[in-house]
Amino acid sequence: MVVQSPVAVSTRKTRAVAVGIPSVDLSLDRSMVSDLIIQASQNYGFFKVINHGVPRVTISRLEDEGVGFFDRPAPDLQHAEPAGSFGYGSRNIGLNGDKGELEYLLLPTDPFYVVETSKTISNEPQNFSGAANGYIKAVRELASEVLDLAAEGLRVHDKYVFSKLIKDAQNDSVLRFNHYPPLKTTKPKPCKDEDNDDEVGFGEHSDPQILTILRSNNVAGLQISLPDGLWIPVPPDPSQFYVIIGDALRVLTNGRFTSVRHRAIANSSRVSRISIMYFGAPPLNATISPLPELVSPGNPSLFKPFTWGDYKKAAYSSRLGDCRLDHFKASFNQ
Repeated sequence: MVVQSPVAVSTRKTRAVAVGIPSVDLSLDRSMVSDLIIQASQNYGFFKVINHGVPRVTISRLEDEGVGFFDRPAPDLQHAEPAGSFGYGSRNIGLNGDKGELEYLLLPTDPFYVVETSKTISNEPQNFSGAANGYIKAVRELASEVLDLAAEGLRVHDKYVFSKLIKDAQNDSVLRFNHYPPLKTTKPKPCKDEDNDDEVGFGEHSDPQILTILRSNNVAGLQISLPDGLWIPVPPDPSQFYVIIGDALRVLTNGRFTSVRHRAIANSSRVSRISIMYFGAPPLNATISPLPELVSPGNPSLFKPFTWGDYKKAAYSSRLGDCRLDHFKASFNQ
């Protein structure tokens, strides 16, 4: 069943007393779960999964390794900053001037690469690689199960049409740790009608991949945007996972699913916030286009076909907040 978790919300644009985050219990009847995933994906592009089957020890082992990594002295962290887009980073998000109050560690999900890079990440690389590879395997299976349930709910012919993309041997999935240390100084709050760009943890964006599996420790900070533009906080739940629909899945479903826009505010608590994201992505040469079953004369294709590699290049060359799918939308002669 979908359980709405009430939260109080107040923004400078809109106010709401109680807004719920969908929570899907994976232990229920399969057809019921499938329908609930469809509802949440259409209405929110975001939901929590409970009774997910991932052992608590798998989660805690990787979080402990992540905490241990970010607790290391700054010179040691720089050793995990190889050339290219993977490795350690701080404040600078991408190559386009986007900044946030965080530091992060980005890794591919290939188990052999994890083993090799663990030598620069941890003083006990076998512990780190074992924890990371065990976690990646578990959340990839969780992501695949959610995608299969979604395909069943959409009544498409091949229920593995989505999950086989992230299970492909050449998949482009990544694992990311975000660490939001407490703000060192207390800055004056902005005026009522002003934004404070200096206190952004991670700016507004949608995930370009197919699906994101996210979890964090028990420190708040994540917010999602509703279709009407209202930003609502997501209550942290360290024992559960949140599912975020990505741009690629929005295209594959011909716009039926929403790729939710989300952000993280700067950490004003006294405790560090750490979140771990598995970004499930297809191979670079995979073609992304609406499934034929979801296209009809009355519901024409909303997007032109493109490869994941092309879209990834467009996504990472744009600034946070840009609408990257505009370039790939189909045009219609009226």
